[in-house]
Amino acid sequence: MSKPTPTPRERIVAGAADMISRRGLNATSIREMAKHARAPLGSTYHYFPEGKQQLATEAVRYTGEWVARVLRRELEAGPVAGLRAFLGLWRKIVVDSDFRAGCPVLAVSIEEPPGDETPEALLAAADVFTTWESLLADSLRAHGAEPDQAAQLATLCVAAVEGTVAMCRAKRSIQPLDHTAEQLRTLILATIKD
Repeated sequence: MSKPTPTPRERIVAGAADMISRRGLNATSIREMAKHARAPLGSTYHYFPEGKQQLATEAVRYTGEWVARVLRRELEAGPVAGLRAFLGLWRKIVVDSDFRAGCPVLAVSIEEPPGDETPEALLAAADVFTTWESLLADSLRAHGAEPDQAAQLATLCVAAVEGTVAMCRAKRSIQPLDHTAEQLRTLILATIKD
């Protein structure tokens, strides 16, 4: 069974996520996001009338849900399998992009927001991180970890992987991800009961 062809709106959102993962949000214009997605600028404004922040928010949510789907599926086999899948997603992105792309959720999170208000994209990033942490923590608890320890280890896993992806890009090496993977796996195995 083949995947359905993405709609023009979905293509724009996926293109924006990829562009943000490479250049960050502040260094990317809506015109560049449209061009990267091979979409007319007019269509981009049709689907995202509020402009760049609306598109960035959708790109963050898109990435968050894509990762969450993989995590949900892989966590059925346990927290080690979920961690392996989480690391595998970022490994593929970093390697396939020749160390040029990382996580658009992180990219949006670390940039200084324009003005005094908290942008929707930043709020969406916080929700995405919370979702990923919750999925990991739930799996850890289901496999015998104490509730507080499960929550703390889930936060450590998400933070470590996100930071390690940035290190891989800077060092142009996958070694930091390998080191992090081994240590997080050891911590999970020491925490779960099965």
